[in-house]
Amino acid sequence: MAVWRTEQEEGLPEIPGYRLMRVLGYGGMSTVYLGQQLSLGRDVAVKVMRQDVVGDEIGRRRFENEARTIARLDHPHIVHIHEVGRTKDGLPYHVMPVLPRGHLGRRNLVRDEARIREILEALLSALAYAHSRGIVHRDVKAENVLFDDAERPMLTDFGIALRRGYGSRVTTAGTAVGSTAYMAPEQARGSEVDLRADLYSLGVLAWEMLTGALPYKAEDGLSMALKHVQDPIPRLPPHLSQWQRFFDRALAKTPIDRFADAQGMLEAMRKVPHAQRQPLRAAIARFRGQHGPRKLLTAVGLMAIMVGAVVVAAQMDQRKAAETWAELRASATLSSPVSEPSIELDPTRGAPVPDPTDAMLRAVPESAAQRHIDDAKRQLQQNRLIAPVGANAYESVMAAWNSDSGHVDLPPISNRLIAALGDEAENRLRKGDEAAVRDLVSRVGRLATQSNGRHASAVAQLNKRLATTLSSKMDTALARHDRTAAAQVVDSAKALGMGRSQVAALQSRIERIAKPGDKVADSATGEMTLVMTEGRMVAVSRNPVTRDAYAEFVKATNRDTSLCRERVSPLRLLAPRTWQEPGFQQPGSGPVVCISWKDAEAFARWKSQRSKQRYRLPHANEALAVARSEGQKAVSEWLNDCVGGNCERRMSSGRSWRDGKGVRPLDAQRGYDDVGFRLVREM
Repeated sequence: MAVWRTEQEEGLPEIPGYRLMRVLGYGGMSTVYLGQQLSLGRDVAVKVMRQDVVGDEIGRRRFENEARTIARLDHPHIVHIHEVGRTKDGLPYHVMPVLPRGHLGRRNLVRDEARIREILEALLSALAYAHSRGIVHRDVKAENVLFDDAERPMLTDFGIALRRGYGSRVTTAGTAVGSTAYMAPEQARGSEVDLRADLYSLGVLAWEMLTGALPYKAEDGLSMALKHVQDPIPRLPPHLSQWQRFFDRALAKTPIDRFADAQGMLEAMRKVPHAQRQPLRAAIARFRGQHGPRKLLTAVGLMAIMVGAVVVAAQMDQRKAAETWAELRASATLSSPVSEPSIELDPTRGAPVPDPTDAMLRAVPESAAQRHIDDAKRQLQQNRLIAPVGANAYESVMAAWNSDSGHVDLPPISNRLIAALGDEAENRLRKGDEAAVRDLVSRVGRLATQSNGRHASAVAQLNKRLATTLSSKMDTALARHDRTAAAQVVDSAKALGMGRSQVAALQSRIERIAKPGDKVADSATGEMTLVMTEGRMVAVSRNPVTRDAYAEFVKATNRDTSLCRERVSPLRLLAPRTWQEPGFQQPGSGPVVCISWKDAEAFARWKSQRSKQRYRLPHANEALAVARSEGQKAVSEWLNDCVGGNCERRMSSGRSWRDGKGVRPLDAQRGYDDVGFRLVREM
């Protein structure tokens, strides 16, 4: 069946079940059409990816990510998606409700602070919901806040949203995405972003609604992004000065200085005092609700008489007021220019009337602590924690506490400093610099005292971190059987003022460290003796490897039997000897002989693989350190030490029943009827 299309519809995408009528708007990657859903006869907005970007896989993924992201969100202030699909030409699309009241960028709310607060509460609620589901919008701006028929603000366009598990960006690494006029500094740099980037963008939007302009102005997108990264937070006009501390946190350059989440930002906004001048209509409505219409008429009459008197008096003395203001400007010694008083027009005569509330609305003087806080933020970024003297973060924060202990930014900057001092203390503790650690801990304690205990939890956390570091150092000392290092850990705990129970717990762990000469059990070789050589502890088996143990090895590996001979004996060809037939009677528990150094080394590797321990042949000093009984001196033993460039000859140690010689080199490829071996286990 043919589908007839009007001339206006020609060139519009074709989507089964929908009739597209005209273009509503354009985006960076898509076009939004007004359409009709034929099955329900309702108007809808259809967002279709543009043909010129369809070949861009990154763009396609971003568009599809938007549809999937929004479809999962069900919130009264987030735009819903009805359907997702592809056009006849294969272009991705999704269908949304039509929001005919336009976007926030087309509205001027400068004189309606109550409405601004309502919109911010709605958007913060939407962001809190999205953030709780692991979604960061990353493009909060005026154009992405639409209004429905009930005048509810609706957050839309999650086209570059970040979902947990899909990486921090879908563009090429290092490429920033989002609208630069609202973009957080870390987002402008192409760094990792989290929910605090959305809160920054909402802060920019709040500034724009309150003042009618963006906080930063620039000629192009790049310059705008640089201003967000580098320029200081601007100052509000006098009549909005009660909002300044709110924006100092909302627009902070580093995420850690901003509100931690949407709920925290909402609570801070609610604490901002309302403007002293409210719309007359709202004031009348409140008065009528509280007192009734009769008292309202009486109050209005009295108000009219008072306003008339003020207007007449102002007209009579207008020239004197102007002269007084000129004198004030001429004699002003303020560091910043004095602003003109706000002037309103008399609705009946148009005469200018000075606003009597202007003096109350001038900017509150900046806190004396602000300069110190700004210095501390910069010094923290430069890692100047306690040095140089007179220009470090610690001194700046302490000065801020002394200047204005009620400053809203003091708790977060103090927490940052305590965390940084804790990191440095941990690092110094690992290096054994106890004097530096004591100094850092002392400074943290003074910070906590200065803040009247507000940072007690941060101090407790630092002590916990240091205790964990000490415990880790003790673990290392135990693993190395290093009693000296373990004792130093206990001394450090005492010097840092750790509790008695913590010090006692560390002290008790020292007793677990074995001493040289102690005997330890070993499932692979039997009992072993601990020996300290060259600053490290090893365990040397007390007995040589037996015939039975070697027989198990040969059976498991099918190792060939090596040639065996008496030392310097020509009879080995006439009467060959092996580890099984060494030329004399031997029980299975006796030391195995007639095996080469190569055989002994292979046995050590085999034992290591089976037991997950590291075994090897001993060096001369390790073998000599083990006190042997008379029975253990029946044979000499292979050592790891060698002679020759290629170690063709390996050393043997000990006097055997055959001769009384000590350490001597032997052919590593052959066995000897009076040479066995024992094992060393690395600790």
